[in-house]
Amino acid sequence: MGLESYKGFKLRHITKPEFRHLWLLLYWPLYALSFFLLERMAVENYRDMYCPLDDIIPFCEYFLVPYCLWYFLLGWIVLYTMLHDIPMFKKYHTFILITCSITLLFYFLCPNMQSLRPTEFPRDNIFTHGVKFLYSIDTNTNVCPSLHVIFSFGILFTCWHSRRFGTPMWRVIFTVAAILISLSTVFIKQHSVVDLVAGVAFSLAVYPFVFLRKNKKEKQKATA
Repeated sequence: MGLESYKGFKLRHITKPEFRHLWLLLYWPLYALSFFLLERMAVENYRDMYCPLDDIIPFCEYFLVPYCLWYFLLGWIVLYTMLHDIPMFKKYHTFILITCSITLLFYFLCPNMQSLRPTEFPRDNIFTHGVKFLYSIDTNTNVCPSLHVIFSFGILFTCWHSRRFGTPMWRVIFTVAAILISLSTVFIKQHSVVDLVAGVAFSLAVYPFVFLRKNKKEKQKATA
């Protein structure tokens, strides 16, 4: 299994059993369009997400590194599973479809935001400039639960159950990565602790329904 599996693939082949999983890729433009519209939706009253822990956690621009690592992992997990682990490709996209769809609906029904971003930065370096740029391209609305956290745990669960990355060493590596990415959301003040906790809790709630549930083929292999 690999790139050679898609050699000679044409769009009309997508209805064939070996390529039907590619239909799941259509969710990404739908998700992007929905999020784009929500970000620009006129809302009079946002719920401000805050808890006392937010005041205790200091701003630390160096957490921009794991925060941006998320973007790399997001593209990597889709490409890797599509080429090398189609069962996990399906489960990852099922997890994302469920969690993100419900989260976007929650954003629509209960618009929320955070007002934790600093107006002045304690240091002037490349990382604070990066955070400033991030603030300029990403609004402080639609933050709870944190999609950054949800996607990170989706990647974590997928790697935990994959054939290649299901070993103890890789599980530790991806667990640490998911934790650092999640923590980065509160240390660069992109999210409240409330958003982080909600993202983790929601991810854990959906996890067994997607990754622990066996499909027909898996049940047949188990009983064979």
